[in-house]
Amino acid sequence: MLNSQFVRKMGPEVDPLWMGKGARLSDLPKPQILIDTTYGDSHPGSKHLNMVAESVRNSVYASQGMPSVYTVTDICDGVATGHRGMNYSLISRDMIAGMTEIHAMASGYDGLVTSSSCDKATPGHLMAIARLDIPAIHIPGGSMAAGPGFISADSCYETNLRVSEGKMTEEEQRYVQCNACPSWGACQYMVTASTMQCLSEALGLALPGSAVAPAGSNWQLQLAADAGERVVEMVKEGLRPSDILCKDAFINAIKVHAAIGGSTNAVLHLPAIAREAGIEITHDDFEEYTRDIPLLTKILTAGTWPTQYFWFAGGIPRIMLELKDHLNLDLMTVTGHTVRENLEMLKQNGYFRRADEMMANMHMTVRDIIRSTDDPADPDSGVSILKGNIAEGGAVMKHCAVDKSMYEFTGKARVFDDEESAVDAIYRDIVQPGEVVIVRYVGVKAKGMPEMLKATDAICNKPKLALSTAIVTDGRFSGASRGPCVGYLLPEAADGGNIGLIEDGDLIEINVYKRSVNVVGIRGEKCSPEEVGAAFAKRREGWTPKKFERKGVLKYLDVH
Repeated sequence: MLNSQFVRKMGPEVDPLWMGKGARLSDLPKPQILIDTTYGDSHPGSKHLNMVAESVRNSVYASQGMPSVYTVTDICDGVATGHRGMNYSLISRDMIAGMTEIHAMASGYDGLVTSSSCDKATPGHLMAIARLDIPAIHIPGGSMAAGPGFISADSCYETNLRVSEGKMTEEEQRYVQCNACPSWGACQYMVTASTMQCLSEALGLALPGSAVAPAGSNWQLQLAADAGERVVEMVKEGLRPSDILCKDAFINAIKVHAAIGGSTNAVLHLPAIAREAGIEITHDDFEEYTRDIPLLTKILTAGTWPTQYFWFAGGIPRIMLELKDHLNLDLMTVTGHTVRENLEMLKQNGYFRRADEMMANMHMTVRDIIRSTDDPADPDSGVSILKGNIAEGGAVMKHCAVDKSMYEFTGKARVFDDEESAVDAIYRDIVQPGEVVIVRYVGVKAKGMPEMLKATDAICNKPKLALSTAIVTDGRFSGASRGPCVGYLLPEAADGGNIGLIEDGDLIEINVYKRSVNVVGIRGEKCSPEEVGAAFAKRREGWTPKKFERKGVLKYLDVH
């Protein structure tokens, strides 16, 4: 018996209540399909999702299902960044997952279609899909069009500094602001939003070729219609996320993540999705399974191209085709076919031909955007896991966004207990070339793990610091972060981690090749590991981590 029919059987009031929303009596025995999006007017990533929902709704109804549209609007990290609003970013993911679960379970829906574009919404929806384990498809919300000269919202972060330095007029700043976001969709670079869209497809939970499609385009709305038809079929077939999400599916996603130079936040989100499916994914998996995966594309902000160009070149199917010798292609997907079968069908239906011809429209080739494994953008993949005496539980670095001259770097610590103080010191030239900015007490237990985008951009936008200064933090980073940024340190300062013991002048060594981050000197003097350990032990004698009271929804955040 379908979930919905069990609900009807249990309560005679259900039929009139469902008919009260506009359903006919003949619609009630049909599979009831929940369409849950993050549509809202708050930002461009979600503004268009009502159109996606409408396309799904019409298709579900035409396919003899009964659709119901819900929404839990997400937030925009770009608006929240740099102030206390960012403390609420990560918890919004769990809230979206929770509300999607509530919508599905309270009314007993038989199938689910989710659609979202942005940083926490997409992983929230994927967590809900894994948790609910009813037939489900995710529709990535797509990407924003590129601005002139590839201007994007990220381009605006540096304009206040440029104006204050007299290097940009206010009129020039206004030009950037007025042209940075020319359409709906997720930001035009490989930030968390684009990354998680791509990984929803790599996991097999989204239709092939749907990630980072042009938002609001006919291409995207046709994919939405395909998803509406397909989810009704999945209900009849009994195909569930648990038939798709296995350990190898997550390993495929980790490898794709490495090849596209995805956001470091995937190291938080993929394990969270896996836990909902009863699968353990750890930081070490990101290191173990990507050792032989090259970087195949250079997408903004760590490269040249906006995300729509990546889609025009073939997107995730092209990446998976290039990685075919590294992936398990025999895994089931929402299409009812394996990855291998999906790729073959895309070859037959003209998907890759369209990519070739779209590139020709722009006087380019696919290889300008997506390289082959024989001629990669970089033989090393995009993200590394570092460990050391201030990151015993691991730390994360997006080294594809780092100049290789800083792969081995040692500098004196400049310590801050919040991002605002660090940004102020960077702008006032207190932070000097060759230093390592330590931003601590911004982890999950302290402040809900806000991202440090303002701090990283402040460094990268000062030429004298960009290639000579690093940042180490127990907070997290935006996918737009550039430069030598080491984050997500475990254990965090508020949990007694050694990052809380660092003092100004201590020597911090970052080594990408060795995958390590360590204090190697005390107050400017190089020391042996044993001497550093003894100094830490001495400091710990008179030290108590700062305590933080997480109020409101923040107290429900649980990230491992």
